[in-house]
Amino acid sequence: MTALDLTLIYLLAAVLGVVVCRTFKLPPMLGYLAVGVVIGPNALALAQNSEGMRHLAEFGVVFLMFVIGLEFNLPKLRAMRRHVFALGGLQVLLTMGVVTLGSVALSMVLPQFWPMTWQTALALSGALTMSSTAIVVKLMAERLELESEHGKRVMGVLLFQDLAVVPLLILIPALGAQGESLVNAMGMALLKGALLITVLLVGGQWVMRYWLNVVARRKSEELFVLNVLLITLGLAWMTEMAGLSLELGAFIAGMLISETPYKQQVEGDIRAFHDVLLGLFFISIGMMLDWRLVLQRWELVLLLLTVPLLFKAALITLISRGLGAAMGVSVRTGLYLAQAGEFGFVLLALAQKSHLIEPELINPILASMVLSMMATPFIIEHANSLVMKLVASEWLQQSLQMTSIARKAINTKQHVIICGFGRCGQNLARMLDLEHIPYIALDLDPDRVAQASAAGESVVFGDAARAQALMAAGLSRASAVVLTYLDGPGALKVLHTIREQAPHIPVIVRTQDDHDLEKLQRAGATEVVPEAIEGSLMLASHALALVGVPMRRVIRIVQEQRDARYNLLRGYFHGADDSTSDDGEQEHLRSITLSEGLDAPLSVWRAKLRDVRVVQVRQSNGSLLRPDDNPVLGNGDTLVLSGTPQALALAEEQLLR
Repeated sequence: MTALDLTLIYLLAAVLGVVVCRTFKLPPMLGYLAVGVVIGPNALALAQNSEGMRHLAEFGVVFLMFVIGLEFNLPKLRAMRRHVFALGGLQVLLTMGVVTLGSVALSMVLPQFWPMTWQTALALSGALTMSSTAIVVKLMAERLELESEHGKRVMGVLLFQDLAVVPLLILIPALGAQGESLVNAMGMALLKGALLITVLLVGGQWVMRYWLNVVARRKSEELFVLNVLLITLGLAWMTEMAGLSLELGAFIAGMLISETPYKQQVEGDIRAFHDVLLGLFFISIGMMLDWRLVLQRWELVLLLLTVPLLFKAALITLISRGLGAAMGVSVRTGLYLAQAGEFGFVLLALAQKSHLIEPELINPILASMVLSMMATPFIIEHANSLVMKLVASEWLQQSLQMTSIARKAINTKQHVIICGFGRCGQNLARMLDLEHIPYIALDLDPDRVAQASAAGESVVFGDAARAQALMAAGLSRASAVVLTYLDGPGALKVLHTIREQAPHIPVIVRTQDDHDLEKLQRAGATEVVPEAIEGSLMLASHALALVGVPMRRVIRIVQEQRDARYNLLRGYFHGADDSTSDDGEQEHLRSITLSEGLDAPLSVWRAKLRDVRVVQVRQSNGSLLRPDDNPVLGNGDTLVLSGTPQALALAEEQLLR
C-alpha cells in the first residue's frame, strides 16, 4: 500500500467518523477513536499503524500542547487560584497517590491478574487522573453552567490537570530507566526541564515579541503561519534534543506567544493544523485497540470502567466538600470530572513508548477510558436527578433558591425578566430604570449577583434554563423576557422552556450574527437582535449623517431596514478575502442580471428559484423596485438573491438557462 493510499484511507475514515459523531451530537474525538479501531490491524486491517503515520500523529499532540500553552493565562489562574491550586492540586496529587499505592498493593496480592511495578503504577496514575476538557466544557457551555458554582470548580480542576501534564511529560520517559540509573534519570530530567523553562521564560518573552514584530511587519500571511510552525516545532525539537519530550517544547512556545499581541491571530492560524493532526493521533490510538482482547477480558474492562469512575467521583466530591462547597455542588463536580481525558491517551501512549505498560493491559485500559468518555454526556444529563437522590438537603437548597427569587419578584408585575446580567444585561437594566419599568435579572455568577444586589440592582442567582427559576421570577406576570448572552444552544433551551410555560410572553434574543436567526424565530423568539447587523446599521447611520443626509431621513432609512426584519442585511456579498469556514451554512448575497428571455412578472422568475429569497430588484435603467409589487422583469434587469452558496449557484444556473 502506497503512502497516498494510506493517507486517503485515514482521511475518508476521519470524515465518516466525525459525520457520525456530529449526527449523534458526540465529540469528534470519539469518532476518531472508533474509526481507528475499525480500519486498524485488529479489525478490517485497511491500514497499518506505520511509523510515518505515528510521527505525523505525534505532531497533533505537539500542537495540542501548543494551544494549551497559548491559553495559559496568569491573571485567570490568579482569579481562580482557590479552585485551580487547592481543588485541582489535591485532586491530581491524591488521585495519583491512591492509584499508585493501590496498583502496587494489588500487584503484590494478585501478580497474575495485575502485574505492575511502581514505575508503571505511577505512569498509569497520571493517565487516569485526567478528565476530558473537550467533552465537559462543551456540555457545560450548552447547559449554561460555566459560571455556576460547580462549573467554576470543574474549570479549575481541568485547568490544573492541563498544567500537571507538563511535569508528567518530563517524568514518564525518565521512569523507563532501569535500576540505579532511574533516580539519576528522574533527577536529570527534572533539572533539565526546570533549567530550560527558566531560560526560555526569562529571556524568551522579549525575543519572541521582537521576532514576531519583525515578521508581522512583512505583512505576509504565509510568512506568519510558517514562522509560527517554525517556532512551535523548533522549540519542540530543542526540548527533545535536551532529552525531554516534544510536547514540553510546544507548551513553552505557546506560553511565550500568549504574552504577545499576536495571540488571537496565532490561535486562528494554528487551529486547522491542531485539529487535523490531533485527529490522526486519536486514530492511531484507536488502531492500538484489539476488540477481540477486549471481549476476552470484558470483566477487566468493566472493572477498569466502574472503579475509576466511582473513585474519581467520590474523591473529588470529598475534596470539594472539605474545601467548603455545598454537598450538591460537590457531588455535581465529582460527577462531571469522573471520566478519562484526552491527555490520558497522550500519557498512556508515552508510557507505552517508554515500555512501562505491559501489552496485555493496554487494550483493557484503552477500552475502559473510551467507554468512560462515551458515558459522560449521559452522566451529566442526569446529574441533577442523581444529586437530588444522593443529597437529601439538595431539594431544600433548591427550594430556598426559588424562594429567594420569588421573594424578589412577588410584588412585581408587567416587569421584564433579564436572563444574564453581564454588560449587555446591566445596560438594559439602566435603561429600564430610566423609564421606571420594573425588572428582575437572573444570573449564574454568584460574585456578580452579590455585588450587583448589594448595589441595589434587582438581580438574583438563578438558572434561566430551568422552568422553576423562571416561574419564581414571575414569568406568568412578566411583560417580556430578554436573553442577553451570546449562546445559541442555550437560548434555544430557554426559549423552549418559556414557550412551554408562557407562550404569550414576548421574548427578545441577542445573537452574535444572523446565523441562527430563523432557527430562533421558529423556536418562539419574538425578535432576534444580531449584533453584527445592528453594528452595520449604526455605521450606516453615522456615515449618512456625516455626508449630509438629513437626520430625519437617516432615522427613517434605518427604521425601514429594521421594519423589513433585516431582509437585505441577512446575507453579505462574498469576496475573495472573506473567510470560507462557514460557506456551506452562512447566507450570502448575489446579484444576477437577466440576459435573455421574454419580459415576465417576478413571480414567473421566482418559480425557477429554490431555497433562495429575492431581497431586491434593480431595473436596467437603475431604478429600484419592491419585490412585493411583482414587477415585470426582462433583459438587463438585476435580481439580488439571498441564500447559501450552493442554492445561489443553482438559482443562477436556472435563471440564466
